[in-house]
Amino acid sequence: MSTYLPHTNRAKRNITMTFRLDENVITTLRAESERRHISLNTIVNQILQRYIEWDMYESKVGLISMLKPVVAELFKKTNKQEIIDLATRVGKNATNDAALFMKNKMDVDSFLSWLDVRMKNSSVEISHSFEGSTHTYILKHDLGENYSLFQKTVLELIFNDVLRKHINCSFSDTILSLRFSS
Repeated sequence: MSTYLPHTNRAKRNITMTFRLDENVITTLRAESERRHISLNTIVNQILQRYIEWDMYESKVGLISMLKPVVAELFKKTNKQEIIDLATRVGKNATNDAALFMKNKMDVDSFLSWLDVRMKNSSVEISHSFEGSTHTYILKHDLGENYSLFQKTVLELIFNDVLRKHINCSFSDTILSLRFSS
């Protein structure tokens, strides 16, 4: 069985290309690269990587951007049973369909790779550790307990029903933790 390691890169081959870009774009990118203390090349690669991993699929799978305070308030005003029902009726299938469409397959490795990119592009911090045969993912979101409950329910349903793997989840109003064995 393969093990998902989010920061392991396949052998990469660099290709040199030339593009004509608007002067304002270059000026803005240079300023951002200086502010972040990274090279212009690195920032352009990050932008293109984000595009091929996320942006080009976002509208195709029905994702929309919302401000965190709005999402937090919507989840806060919904009761726990409604959250579980929403996750069960809509969340599981919508998440599964988006991950499958964006990764072209649905197994543990591809789903975790998708989850990592999704969380990073949703302003949710995600960390992964691996000890022995146990994977631990921690998602820091600051969106409230009901958001954690929604994500917990969706992830348990996908892992149990689709990936045929048992996970243990715990959560608070700011953190969701999930653990499973390889």
